[in-house]
Amino acid sequence: MTVYETELVVGRRESAADGVLALTLRHPLGEDLPAWEPGAHVDVVLGPGLERQYSLCGDPADRSAWRIAVLREPDGRGGSAHVHARLGAGDTVRVRGPRNHFRLDPAARYRFVAGGIGITPILPMLAAAEAAGAEWTLMYGGRTRGSMAFTEELARYGERVALCPQDESGLLDLDRVLAGLPADTLVYCCGPGPLLDAVEERCPAGRLRVERFTPKEQQGRPNAEFEVELAQSGRTVTVAADVSVLDAVRAAGVEVLFSCTEGTCGTCETDVLEGAPDHRDSVLTDAERRSGETMMICVSRCRGKRLVLDL
Repeated sequence: MTVYETELVVGRRESAADGVLALTLRHPLGEDLPAWEPGAHVDVVLGPGLERQYSLCGDPADRSAWRIAVLREPDGRGGSAHVHARLGAGDTVRVRGPRNHFRLDPAARYRFVAGGIGITPILPMLAAAEAAGAEWTLMYGGRTRGSMAFTEELARYGERVALCPQDESGLLDLDRVLAGLPADTLVYCCGPGPLLDAVEERCPAGRLRVERFTPKEQQGRPNAEFEVELAQSGRTVTVAADVSVLDAVRAAGVEVLFSCTEGTCGTCETDVLEGAPDHRDSVLTDAERRSGETMMICVSRCRGKRLVLDL
């Protein structure tokens, strides 16, 4: 699969909230950027070994630019600090994508729940739900009102948006928002891990869609050695118990795209031609896992002795 990758120019830097910087990215020759749908993210290559994923939070109909928002994390791994301190208007940055594992499925009703910077993929979903004539509400929490991004844009939706700064109203009242959901309602949630876990506990199976910034804790399963046949390359590699499929494939000289190595970004998603994957990612839905059609080779393994991958 061909992935769009090019250098884009930072057209504008603006504060979206305390500690949150919004960047507008444009093609240097003014060309249209690839189309995208709400929930999509892009990989931003900030330097050697410094690659991060950011949700697109602008208008999908505007092909002239992409907008991302970056929360400065003082205790992070350096990506947000680089963006805030060193990426200025007129600078170029390499961008790959977009990808989407958080698509807005059709529904008559939606309940959106966002925490902190988790508002970014939700923002274009609200406009899409509005355009589709769906019934929807958003509960949006943050540490303080000043730390919550894009509140001015959200104001146009009136009472359908509940802003819940923790220092004013405490933790989100999830029981009130998620109790007694009609059968035609889908719940979309993005934010810190504890918020997503709490929402998962309260949602009926099959009704929830989440996007995680950090990997979900997996049930402990012992690793075993297995073989992977690479259909395109004509090679078979052994994946030792202490080695990931990604590392084994790369050690065999096969180049594959990857980024987070934690099973959260979806960059290394690979088609499975034979065998049963042992899914350990935080990206695929339950239905996608059951289908066994793809896997994230940075963390997932094999339930048997052999996999055949489209590599």
